[in-house]
Amino acid sequence: MISTYLPGTTILHRIGAGWKLIGLLATSMLLLPVGSPVVLAGALVLVLAVLASLGAGAATVLRSLKPLAAVVLFILLLHALFGTLDAGIVVALRLASLLLLATLITLTTRLDDMLDALTPVLRPAAFFGLSERRLALAIALSIRFTPMLIDVMHQLNEAYRARSGRNGHVRLVAPLCLHALNAADHIAEALAARGGADGCPPEGGAPKKDRSENDR
Repeated sequence: MISTYLPGTTILHRIGAGWKLIGLLATSMLLLPVGSPVVLAGALVLVLAVLASLGAGAATVLRSLKPLAAVVLFILLLHALFGTLDAGIVVALRLASLLLLATLITLTTRLDDMLDALTPVLRPAAFFGLSERRLALAIALSIRFTPMLIDVMHQLNEAYRARSGRNGHVRLVAPLCLHALNAADHIAEALAARGGADGCPPEGGAPKKDRSENDR
């Protein structure tokens, strides 16, 4: 699930986040045992058709998925070299379908809706002294900021290539980590500004400042 929210009024936008996640889980369970390339290719075409219904933003998303396309191609080649080409095609089609479907969910789901959908699922974590809302927030932020880091990595590599004529590879790890830490600081400050301990609003209530004012 590696794309930012794309505003719109499509049917997918109107479906609740919880139902989308359940649909993704069900589709994953249905596609995992499938070994027919024809069926998996049909599933991929169907997902692409739904993605195309989102309009012009879909093309931008497909261009941003080039790194994942390279991973899928690498898996296909790996199976072709050390296994069978048929097995590689099956795995590549299945992985591509699920990645695009997950992308569709993040494209059409707001962060707040995703957070509300994940919170009840993580409620058992309370038995271990963990806050289900903070866990849901961490997962949602990870989903949302993955495409940002991929884009930053691409920009760093382009800048390095412009200066040296070569790809950065390992040399870009340090600046990417620094950028990620800097972004994390800004996110923490933004969350803290909304009130609540550790940058997360108190569960089931208003920030402490508001409650104290109400008590007066």
